[in-house]
Amino acid sequence: MRQMRRSRQELTSKECDQVLERQTSGVLAVLGDEGYPYAVPLSYVYENGKLYFHCAKEGHKLDAIRKDNKVSFCVVDQDQVVPEEYTTYFRSVIVFGTARQLEDEKEKRQALAALAAKYSPHEVEGREKEIQSQFSRVALVEITPNCITGKEAIELTRKKHPSLL
Repeated sequence: MRQMRRSRQELTSKECDQVLERQTSGVLAVLGDEGYPYAVPLSYVYENGKLYFHCAKEGHKLDAIRKDNKVSFCVVDQDQVVPEEYTTYFRSVIVFGTARQLEDEKEKRQALAALAAKYSPHEVEGREKEIQSQFSRVALVEITPNCITGKEAIELTRKKHPSLL
């Protein structure tokens, strides 16, 4: 992977993990039909160093992943426009990795349970019912990262490290 050009603004591995754990949506990018990039927003969970999402059993995402399993996934943690400074205070993370559809029932159930727990943490009974009713209808995809990078606006970096003024 490329080295970050503005390395002072690079997030640490721990900060990248925190962003991936904290946020609820990201944009999956794959090589789509006829060589066009296909980027689609989706909900996900980051657990044990991997990303998981669910989708329909048929469609553009799975077709693209089956054709070429290299993907990227971008999560925006902060996007604050500061008009008076003509800038944006941003923080984001990009995951480069490989995707695979989960076929093993146990793996699929664990990923679906992790997703349900993230988005409905206080609805234990409801989660189980939903998993049971939807289990046979959904596909689960796992992204194994090869590289995770994060970057933030220099203004945010300076707040953490005033010596960079």
